[in-house]
Amino acid sequence: MGYIAIVDYGAGNLMSVHNSLNYLGYANQIADTPEMIQNAAGVILPGVGAFPDAMAALENAGLLDAVKQAAAEKPFLGICLGMQMLFDESDEIRPCKGLGLLPGVIRRIETKEKLPQIGWNALHILHPNALTADLQQGDYVYFVHSYAAVPADRNDLACWTDYGTEVPAMVARGNIYGCQFHPEKSGDTGLSILKNFARLTEEKQ
Repeated sequence: MGYIAIVDYGAGNLMSVHNSLNYLGYANQIADTPEMIQNAAGVILPGVGAFPDAMAALENAGLLDAVKQAAAEKPFLGICLGMQMLFDESDEIRPCKGLGLLPGVIRRIETKEKLPQIGWNALHILHPNALTADLQQGDYVYFVHSYAAVPADRNDLACWTDYGTEVPAMVARGNIYGCQFHPEKSGDTGLSILKNFARLTEEKQ
């Protein structure tokens, strides 16, 4: 039976994702080598902190190519900063290239609300996908961020949330998914999303 790799590059909230998958009964491993990522049935890229630091950490850990290859071949989920890293570039702190897996950029949220956005906000499902199965319009999930994606293709925008402006909350294209919120900290709704992702990895085996 395969496992889900949680990419460990020194800039992610690994244990909460690990514990959530354990709770759901899905095999997973903290992956800090290219081989562990290559051999996985699916990959989760978590991330906390600043975009340039995270991209540098991923490259310095020697995992950049393995992550890109995994995204081309198997179910792939970016969480929080990990979702932002899926895009072409970010202007957080300084211009910095991302993974280039989805077209678009990362910008500071233009809102009159206080930043960072911290707390529970409702999901508005725009384009249903495998991860939104079992979710309802208005389900609440937990956010912590000041920057957000600006997808170049609106078809990639699966869900958004209202924070004084439309803030992308989930993106999806093919086998690539991203959650700006933390599913591992979002109660039953978040667990449902992680379960749906794990089911995708079973289908690939």
